[in-house]
Amino acid sequence: MVIQVLFFFFAACAGGSALAMITRRNPVASAMWLIGTFFSLAAIYTLLGAYFIGIIQILVYAGAIMVLFLFVIMLLNLGNDYESDIRGTGWKILAGGAGLVMLALLARVFTADMPAPLGNQAGAALLAAKQAEQGSVGMIGMPLYQEFTVPLQATAMLLLIAVVGAVMLAKRKV
Repeated sequence: MVIQVLFFFFAACAGGSALAMITRRNPVASAMWLIGTFFSLAAIYTLLGAYFIGIIQILVYAGAIMVLFLFVIMLLNLGNDYESDIRGTGWKILAGGAGLVMLALLARVFTADMPAPLGNQAGAALLAAKQAEQGSVGMIGMPLYQEFTVPLQATAMLLLIAVVGAVMLAKRKV
């Protein structure tokens, strides 16, 4: 009963922080609300028994990624009032098209028959046996670096491109 109450409390905190994040006009305040969302999600993971993912949520997202976001915000000096570079209907149409593509991909993910990562007999017993065999870190790390290498590298490239883009935007204004 207590775990359910805590779960719903942290879920409400995560939802409230996410809502506050997207409604702030100041980018630094928005980033701080995002950190609140990350900590609420880490608490939810911990309540669900996924201690490793909860710790990684705090270390990687609330730590490293938010430092990167704040670095980019301060590098671009987004705390001041400014006019947006992206104006016009062309960019809005492009954003709408990207949103439709994303919705189509999400529909494909939720409607397609996707193989279960541990097979059709996946359950608590198989999961416990895998954890006893490989450990928590091995259970996550082995598939990540063997089966999902391309998505991992694509994510790394996206982060690198974002940082390079931020530096180029900052240099253009100097």
